[in-house]
Amino acid sequence: MKNKNFITFAIAAVGIGLGALIMFVRPLDSDHDHEGHDHGAEEEEFARGPHNGRLLRDGDLALEMTIFEDGVPPEFRVYAYRSDKPIEPAKVALAVDLVRLGGVTDKFTFKVEGDYLRGQGTVVEPHSFDVKIGARIDNKVHNWAYQSYEGRVEIAPEAAAAGGIKIETAGPASIRSSAVVTGRIIVDPSRSAQITARFPGVLRELRKSLGEAVAKGEVIAMVESNDSLQVYAIKSPVDGIIYSQNARVGEIVGSMPIVEVGDMRRVVAELQVFPQDAAKLKVGQPVRVSAIDGDMSSDSWLSMISPTTEVGSQSVPVRVVLDNTNNAWRPGMLIEADITIGTTEVPLAVSTNALQRFRDFDVVFAKVGDTYEVRMLELGAKDNDFIEVIGGLVPGTVYVTDNSFLIKADIEKSGASHDH
Repeated sequence: MKNKNFITFAIAAVGIGLGALIMFVRPLDSDHDHEGHDHGAEEEEFARGPHNGRLLRDGDLALEMTIFEDGVPPEFRVYAYRSDKPIEPAKVALAVDLVRLGGVTDKFTFKVEGDYLRGQGTVVEPHSFDVKIGARIDNKVHNWAYQSYEGRVEIAPEAAAAGGIKIETAGPASIRSSAVVTGRIIVDPSRSAQITARFPGVLRELRKSLGEAVAKGEVIAMVESNDSLQVYAIKSPVDGIIYSQNARVGEIVGSMPIVEVGDMRRVVAELQVFPQDAAKLKVGQPVRVSAIDGDMSSDSWLSMISPTTEVGSQSVPVRVVLDNTNNAWRPGMLIEADITIGTTEVPLAVSTNALQRFRDFDVVFAKVGDTYEVRMLELGAKDNDFIEVIGGLVPGTVYVTDNSFLIKADIEKSGASHDH
């Protein structure tokens, strides 16, 4: 897949009295000309000057275009020559336009600094553009144009669809701040009971056993009192399932539970939260509870924050009530919970799925027509779904969300990138 290589330029020189000039540019390989760095294509189709920049000639006149970025934000440094001898930069009036994908144009004027002309402004990433140059030297006008692309590739719509490439438009989003904690599932204390003998005695009959369902008021056991020798019934005070059995027929029972009954249609996630996170919690905050050993999850909210701290771990117990009508959650299961502490509205964000690494940057790939191009991002707050964009992208940019790694692979395969 190749970049579009033919383009017609209308060059209007800025601030130096140059007239408009229409030029047609032949196909060129993607490349960069950065002083002090190797950014060329495998087989260069342009000459380089003494500062390793692109050398542009017009008769005996030449300009060497470099982008200098050692210890400073990227900036143009341009050197002029006549008959391969340096020209005093004060004799050169220069203007450069960088036309980016989508039609945005960055305009640069220049001032003399030492033996070169220094561009007034930063050459922002990506360094991918059509370059238009106008210069006046000794009252003669000179014009050049060339393509300098990086991180850019063209993909046909059919190929993009086949690769599962999906797009979205960058815009505002809500970023969650959260605390991720661990815990376990327990029986809901408000829907369970430890069933004991009213009077100590011998367990003569146990009508329900472990795992069986019982109804509120149903007889569970018969006990013979040690004092009266009368046999009396023990009934369940709640609907539920017997989840613990601690006695057998013939044994002496008293204050210890004979069985424990719980209504498993609702359970509790008991979580342990560090004190610094507990200070940010409030009853009613949203929580997503997930099983550590599986893909199961449920959404709920904080129902209780303990006023005390565990002595050993110094953690604060908190609880989340979970619907369990499908019996998916079992007491004792280890869990992880993502507690939403708050949300922040940001003016610009992208999907976290879209992010890739390109050179030393976090990037997304913008789409204009059938062309995709890297956008280097400055990032801020994030959650599982979105990440705030502070710089490097404009609102309304269409960008790749799903399978963006295919764009990166295609760019790297085509060589439309460079090393910094």
